[in-house]
Amino acid sequence: MIDEVGEDENHSLASLMETLGTLIETYEAKNFPEPLGDPINSLAVLMEQHGLTESDLPKVGDHDEVAELLSGKREFSLKQIRALSKRFNIPPEVFIKD
Repeated sequence: MIDEVGEDENHSLASLMETLGTLIETYEAKNFPEPLGDPINSLAVLMEQHGLTESDLPKVGDHDEVAELLSGKREFSLKQIRALSKRFNIPPEVFIKD
């Protein structure tokens, strides 16, 4: 539908696309809330929600590196933050300590 309507606000399907977008956004906010707060807890929650283990995030690090992140023995690097943000499609701020 996005390909068909594009940016044309006068397209006959534009209002339907907007309504669907709002419904999808509401559904995702209700069923897949963004974890906020502690980066370690956020990662743990995301891994649990997605059924992942420490070995399932090779772009973040090997099993031991991810385990060290989760235990607080290692700080998140910029590269890891970017990888996690991309992997879970969430803002990088989720993984940055206040």
